[in-house]
Amino acid sequence: MVANSGKEGELSQEEDYILSNPYHLLGVFSSQVFQESPRDKIWRRKNSPVYEMEKHCNIEIAAQISRISSTQNDGDRDRYHIEGLMESPAVDDDGDCFSPLLLNATSVNIEVYYNKAVNYTLMVTFVSFIQVLLLIRQMEHSNTQSGAAKVSILMIGQQAIMDAYLCLLHLTAGILVESLFNAFATAAFFKFVVFSIFEMRYLLAIWKASRPMNNSEGWETMRRELSVLYSRFYGILLGGILVMYEFHNFLRPILLLLYSFWIPQIITNVIRDSRKPLHPHYILGMTITRLAIPLYIFGCPHNFMRIEPDKGWCICLGVFIGLQASLLLLQHYLGSRWFIPRQILPEKYSYYRRFDPDTNHATDCVICMTAIDLTQRSSDCMVTPCDHFFHSGCLQRWMDIKMECPTCRRSLPPA
Repeated sequence: MVANSGKEGELSQEEDYILSNPYHLLGVFSSQVFQESPRDKIWRRKNSPVYEMEKHCNIEIAAQISRISSTQNDGDRDRYHIEGLMESPAVDDDGDCFSPLLLNATSVNIEVYYNKAVNYTLMVTFVSFIQVLLLIRQMEHSNTQSGAAKVSILMIGQQAIMDAYLCLLHLTAGILVESLFNAFATAAFFKFVVFSIFEMRYLLAIWKASRPMNNSEGWETMRRELSVLYSRFYGILLGGILVMYEFHNFLRPILLLLYSFWIPQIITNVIRDSRKPLHPHYILGMTITRLAIPLYIFGCPHNFMRIEPDKGWCICLGVFIGLQASLLLLQHYLGSRWFIPRQILPEKYSYYRRFDPDTNHATDCVICMTAIDLTQRSSDCMVTPCDHFFHSGCLQRWMDIKMECPTCRRSLPPA
């Protein structure tokens, strides 16, 4: 049983209390009820020094227990009121002392508690599996150098850090609760697969795509830059753990900050004027699956961690990440700069600009090797800043692979 001291039936954290784990229920309440395990300690006050008993003896309680009716009983705990006398362990041979006892206690149904914890780990495992499928779909969507360069490396890195934290938390929970180690270790393993294999691989692909290729650079230069990339990632990971430990009282604002992972991609789309960098299924799927764990912890009234629901914060989190996902989807279908007034936008190069056709221009598209009719200006012909002509469909498909001119290899502006 889990007991807290109180005055006149009210719980109070200011009163002296005894913590011992585990207490073993022995029999009828009129005799010995709690027996202290030899490895346990007695705590006198919260934040006070720990006094370890030199000899081990029983705590005897003579009390009357009455069950308190509760309308919020969720099946895994019952509430009790205990009133009577407690015989303290003898410190010396002079005699025993008795003290009045008034407790409010809660019994925990271990079987129901464990079932809830196992169901939670199954949910985390299923969510991780869905995230793996979504990552594979997104990696196929941006499998070219041009496609990967459109994706924000900060967005993927922030999600990888979140999954690394979840992996560490579930592994720690499995170590602390030995009987649930297999369940929590499975959830931690799937989270480890998500961030260490798929997200880190995608992070590396984005870094390579955004890095200008130079054949004169050797392996040592590339290895040095890779070391900088990984050191920054794990440095931010460890620094975040220290920040959350130091400011654990502000956990909810920190979680809101972590769940702003779509914002770097929105900003990248605006700056680079990227065309459809993320697949819509990836945006929707990641938004929903990322919400599963925090909504269970802070929104489910019968969660196994026994955390009081905070509906206001859950609504705030859902609206916050929903707005980010909606803005990304609108950028996908309406253009990356649809919400910015044209007056403040920088001048954008037009691939359908006017030109004077003459005999000096090549009339063949070097992509499909067919002739281009320059006498009829239409949407079927595109001209690059370096004055090379291509069919519109050919050049658009080419720019999905490389943002450089197929003829002279000069960099091309966004279409």
